[in-house]
Amino acid sequence: MARTKPTALITGASAGIGAEFARVFAAEGHDLILVARSQAKLEALALELAAQHGTKCVVIGSDLGDPKAPQVLYDEVKRRRLRVDVLVNNAGLLHSAAFADIALADHLQLLQVNVVACTALAHLFLAPMLKRKSGRILNVASTSAFQPLPNLAVYAASKAYLLSLSEALWIEARDRGVTVTALCPGFVNTDMIAKEGGRKSMSVPLIRNLEPGEVARQGFEACMAGKPLYVNGVGNLAAVELGRLQPRPLRRWLSLQIAKRGF
Repeated sequence: MARTKPTALITGASAGIGAEFARVFAAEGHDLILVARSQAKLEALALELAAQHGTKCVVIGSDLGDPKAPQVLYDEVKRRRLRVDVLVNNAGLLHSAAFADIALADHLQLLQVNVVACTALAHLFLAPMLKRKSGRILNVASTSAFQPLPNLAVYAASKAYLLSLSEALWIEARDRGVTVTALCPGFVNTDMIAKEGGRKSMSVPLIRNLEPGEVARQGFEACMAGKPLYVNGVGNLAAVELGRLQPRPLRRWLSLQIAKRGF
C-alpha cells in the first residue's frame, strides 16, 4: 500500500510533553513511532490515538540511558522499513541538588540521555533525511540553556549543548531540505519538576509554569515552520532576551538568587 502519512518518531513519549507531542502530531495527520522505557504506557497511548485519529502507532520500548540504545532503535526502525520524517528528541533527565550531592553515576546517566543519545539519534536519522532532501528534527532543550543554574548544573549544561548543536545543524542542513529546531520551554508542569510528592514544583518568580499541551503545540508549529529556535512563553522569552544583554558577573548573581529558591 502506498505511504500516505508522514511519520514522527518521538522519544520520551510515555508521559508529559512527549505524550502531548504524540497527541498533536496524531491530530495533525502523522503516523507515529513512540519510544520510551514504559512500553505499557506507550501501548495505552497508541490505542488512544488510533481510536481518536486513526493513527498508526509503532511502539518501541527503549532505555536511552543505555549507550547502545540509539543504534538499536535506529536498526529496529530500519528493519521495519519505516521512514522517519520528523525526529523529536524529547526524552530527558533532570536531577535537582548541589552538584557534589548528586551521585556521579546519576550525572553520567543524565548526560547519556540528554546529550549522547540525542546526538546519536540526530546523527543516525539525519543521514537518510539529507539523502532524500526532506525531514525535520525537533530537539527539546530549555531556557536553562541560556543561564547557568546552581542545583541544576549538569541539566542546564546539557541543554546548552543541545541548543548549540541544534543551531549548528540548522545552518548545515537548511539548504539541503532538512530543518532542525531547538525548543526552549521554561518550567513545565510535569512529574519531572514536581517535588515533595507533587505538592510543590520548580518555578521562577513572575514567570508562570507552562502546561505540556501548549509546549507541544507550539513546538510542533515551530518545527513545521522550520524555525531554528523557539522559546515558549512571553515571560520566558523576555527573560532570555534580557539575559543576552547581561554581563557574565550579573548572570552569576542572578543564578545565585535563583539558587536561594532551593531547586
